[in-house]
Amino acid sequence: MGVPKRRMSKMRLRTRKASHRPVAPGLSKCAQCGAQVRPHRVCPSCGYYKGRQVISVNAA
Repeated sequence: MGVPKRRMSKMRLRTRKASHRPVAPGLSKCAQCGAQVRPHRVCPSCGYYKGRQVISVNAA
C-alpha cells in the first residue's frame, strides 16, 4: 500500500507544486502596427502576419 513513511517537508512539497503553476504567454510586438501579439499568430488589431495581410479587419 502506498503509505508515506515520513512527513514530506514544505520545501519538497512546494517544489513539486511549483511545476504546475500557470505561465503567462510570451508576447511579441506586431511588425505592422506595434500591438502586443502572441508569436506565430495573426495580429487581431491589423490582420497582418509576416508582413502581409491575411485577414481584413474592419476599423470600428
